Amino acid sequence: MRHHNRNKKFGRERDARRALLRLLACSLIRDGKIKTTEIKAKVIRPFVEKLVTKAKKDSPANRRVVLSVLGNSARTNKLFKEIGPKYVARTGGYTRVIKLPIRKSDAAKMALIEFV
Repeated sequence: MRHHNRNKKFGRERDARRALLRLLACSLIRDGKIKTTEIKAKVIRPFVEKLVTKAKKDSPANRRVVLSVLGNSARTNKLFKEIGPKYVARTGGYTRVIKLPIRKSDAAKMALIEFV
């Protein structure tokens, strides 16, 4: 039974799932918006919003936490220098998910996730 288990598995083991989330987060930070499946967009949203909340206050401790999650110093710098200061006055809701038409090849529900 899956009581109280809200994690989406994506048919992957733990390490592969973490790598997927890290890759999607890095792509979103690099490009500002990405097109992916609806479920992946919904899972990546709280993941990225927690990172942006950390990036609003630039401290060595916050940088270490974000760097350990992302594993990419260039994306971490962009998050702290460009994205974080933009949302200092905002208390949450840094991203939006826009639903797109289904993908023709496998009929997957698609979505666009972007920074507000």
